[in-house]
Amino acid sequence: MVEVTVEGNNAVFEVKGMHKLWAFKSQIQIPMEHIRSARQDAESLKGWWHGFKAPGTHIPGLITAGTFYQHDKRVFWDVHKLERAVIIELEHSEYNQLIVEVEDPAAVLALLAGK
Repeated sequence: MVEVTVEGNNAVFEVKGMHKLWAFKSQIQIPMEHIRSARQDAESLKGWWHGFKAPGTHIPGLITAGTFYQHDKRVFWDVHKLERAVIIELEHSEYNQLIVEVEDPAAVLALLAGK
């Protein structure tokens, strides 16, 4: 699970609990102007192949967490429940996408849209 806040001009993605261990990361900061879009699309996230782990954890049907490379993109995942996942498209960043599970997807989408 990831908690999303905005601090100044940065969106802060704080990885919570044991997910830090599985994702090999505790926090990501992204300048708000580097966020191109944010959406929910659980259907597009289904399937067992999420790319090559580097480093990360992937147990199909249970959790995908960490950095993955797929289709020439570097993607950070932290998802256990697809229905609470938010897909964030980035530019000029370490990652091309963040795909993270959050407590309240609608609130995170509104927060990121308020840039």
